[in-house]
Amino acid sequence: MPYAAITYNVKPGHEEEIAEIFAGFQRASSSAIRDSGGAEVGKLLGTAVFIKDTVMVRVIHYEGDFAHIARTMATQKGVHVIEDKLAPFLAEQRETDTQEGFGAYFRNATMRCISQLSVDTLPANA
Repeated sequence: MPYAAITYNVKPGHEEEIAEIFAGFQRASSSAIRDSGGAEVGKLLGTAVFIKDTVMVRVIHYEGDFAHIARTMATQKGVHVIEDKLAPFLAEQRETDTQEGFGAYFRNATMRCISQLSVDTLPANA
């Protein structure tokens, strides 16, 4: 099951304020990711957020096509609440008010994955 990492450039000295924002985050009521027709096309398995100095990274563990994950996240009220609260602490403002803007930011801020290992990738004789 894949992971994606999304970067955020944040202003220095605001780690605690940003941690407080994420402490109150509410997950969506369903982990199912659906396409425009309502068919389940993936699943959001988990997320984690890390911060160090001026870099924050959101790690997303998911099943399915990441484009569907980004599109679904763009429609979640809780995600937009977090985005609004983060705005004053971002070193670079970005347009995430629309689904198109949110999707563009996610595509541009997604880190290149160079390795993903899990129990599923262990050799058969291990």
